[in-house]
Amino acid sequence: MKILTLCYEYPPLGGGGGRVAQTVARQLVVRGHEVRVQTAALGWRSVEEDDKGVRVFRTASGRAKADTCRVHEMGLYCMTSFLPALRCVRKWKPDVIHAHFAVPTGFLAYALHKFTQVPYVLTAHLGDVPGGVPEQTNTLFRLVNPIARRVWRDAAACTAVSTFVKELAERAYKRPVERILNGIDLVGTLPEPQSDPHRRHLVFVGRLSVQKNPGFLIPLLAGMQSLPWELTVVGDGPLMPELRELVARHHLDARVCFRGWLDAEAVTQVLSESDILLMPSLSEGLPVAAIEALRHGLAIVASDIPGVRDVVDDSVNGFRAAVNDTAEWARKLGGMLENCGMLSAIRRASREKVRAFDLTSVVSQYDRVLRDAAGVDAAAKIA
Repeated sequence: MKILTLCYEYPPLGGGGGRVAQTVARQLVVRGHEVRVQTAALGWRSVEEDDKGVRVFRTASGRAKADTCRVHEMGLYCMTSFLPALRCVRKWKPDVIHAHFAVPTGFLAYALHKFTQVPYVLTAHLGDVPGGVPEQTNTLFRLVNPIARRVWRDAAACTAVSTFVKELAERAYKRPVERILNGIDLVGTLPEPQSDPHRRHLVFVGRLSVQKNPGFLIPLLAGMQSLPWELTVVGDGPLMPELRELVARHHLDARVCFRGWLDAEAVTQVLSESDILLMPSLSEGLPVAAIEALRHGLAIVASDIPGVRDVVDDSVNGFRAAVNDTAEWARKLGGMLENCGMLSAIRRASREKVRAFDLTSVVSQYDRVLRDAAGVDAAAKIA
């Protein structure tokens, strides 16, 4: 089967959603499918590259930063990618289009479908559905919802990366949405997680943005200096200066290490040396960093928001605590910092929990949905 994948960001551009698109595309190639990706380039220079058998076409669209895409840059992606994608569809003749992010990528898929009748499948991540990240997208959805409703209505199938995103999409667009969790490759055995009784290694992984809420952690940990912890911050973003200032103000320079953005191998090394992942986010779809943490047997302390409930079973493989509730976070995190036996049991539970995110099963689900979508369209043409 020939699959044209559309995603406005694809590694090394973007965050977790782009990595999901990449993982699925690569695994579909392993299964014998032909996959092409139409995505955005950084700046104004179009490039073509091979990504482990996936042909990636990056169209110049003026994107300024690798880790951030502004609304007008999303629009430019759709406009500058339309003609290259249309030529691809007419010449290469894909069986189905797979669009990651209903907004903005779904608009491109919808336009291609109208011109060519090739069916498309939507995969929603979080910010591309109403209510996912309301503080950032409410105004945008008031403007684009009329066309967004058509995009969802005409899709051959719709999927979402978490229970929360599925519920939001079904509520907004009144159609069935299948949940397909983000997956991780479980091939290879990692050593049983071990904790240093004298020091607990905490880690935060993600963009230093308002949504990820990293600034909450520093005053929290400043009030827990009598406990054995050190924190590694992996990532960068607009809140980095503020975060460094908070660390200096609370005299935590010796206990907080900023690593910036790291490649996948380096992130794996950090996780393998850590005990607890901290996720104080205000909103999440299904965080890839949390799934990676499960594989390494990390306990997780996360905000009690719908997007993390697929990955954190409260009091089993970690704890969920109310957003910005310092007292509750301190109580739940402090229990693991003080009780090595509790931490070890929770870390073992994480190693069991990760089986729900087995990449083989996840890609099988996408494979089925994409095949069915292509078949639905073929049946319609015959009729």
